[in-house]
Amino acid sequence: MPNTIPILSSIAELADTTDAWIVDIWGVMHNGARAYATAARACAELRARGGTVVLLSNAPRPFPAVVPHMSGLGVPPDAYDAGVTSGDVTRGMLAEWEGRALLHIGPERDRGLLAGLSFRSAPAAEAEIVLCSGLYHDDTETPADYTDLLQTLAARDVPMICANPDIMVERGDQLLYCAGALAVDYEARGGSVSYAGKPFLPAYERALTEIERVRGRPVENSRVLCIGDGIETDLKGAHTAGLRSVFVASPIFVPNGLNAGVLGELFAGRPFAPVAAMPALAW
Repeated sequence: MPNTIPILSSIAELADTTDAWIVDIWGVMHNGARAYATAARACAELRARGGTVVLLSNAPRPFPAVVPHMSGLGVPPDAYDAGVTSGDVTRGMLAEWEGRALLHIGPERDRGLLAGLSFRSAPAAEAEIVLCSGLYHDDTETPADYTDLLQTLAARDVPMICANPDIMVERGDQLLYCAGALAVDYEARGGSVSYAGKPFLPAYERALTEIERVRGRPVENSRVLCIGDGIETDLKGAHTAGLRSVFVASPIFVPNGLNAGVLGELFAGRPFAPVAAMPALAW
C-alpha cells in the first residue's frame, strides 16, 4: 500500500508549489451535463495569482471544437489559458495516412478530425487504416456490438488509431463507453493500435509546449501539477511525463465516497500515486 495520500478540501495549499496546472476537462471541469463551478473558480484563482492553466482532454476533437461545448455547460473562459486534446494529437497521426482508404468508427460529431485531410471512405473489408473516436451510438451501444466488425479488421491486420484512450466517461448520471474500450478489445484480438491522448507522452509534451507558449518560457516539471479523475489516463500519464498529480474522485473509481482506505486500495501495487486527492477541485 502506498504512503497515506492526503485528502484535501482545498487545493490552495498546493498552489504555492506550482506555476502551471494541466487539468482534465471531462470529470474535473464538468461531467458532460453541467460545469463544476468550484473547479472553474479554482483555476481562475490560480491564473489571477500569475499561474497558467492548460486543459488536457481525451476528447476526440480538436480543442477549438471542444470550447463551445464547455462554454455551453458553464465553463467560463477565464478558467484556462489554452487547451490540448487527443483530437489535436490524432490529426498529426492521421496526416501520415493521407490518401489511403479509411474506416471511421465513431459518431458523426467527430468527423471534424478529418477536416482538411484527404481520405477515401471505406468499409471494413477494404480499409487500410481505422480511426476509432468512439462508438457510433454511445448512449445505446456497448463494445459487444462491435465484435464482428473488430474481428473482421483484426483478421486483415488493419492498424487502428484510437482518438480517445478513455474506457468510460461520466455523462450526467450515466457511464458510457469510449473509444478506448474498443481499442482494448481490438488489441485482445491481435489488432495493432496507436493511441493519441492521455496517458501517452505526446499529449503531455504538447501541453507543456502550450504552457511555455503562454508564459513565454519553459516551466520546471517540478512546478507543474496535473489534476484529473482518471487513474489510468490522467495520473498514469502524469507519472510517465515526470509530473506530480492530484486525484479528483470520480464515480467511476470511487462510487462510495473518498477515504483513506479506498485510496489505499486504488493505488496499492501501482508504481505511482498522487500527491493528494480531492472529492472535487476547489480553492
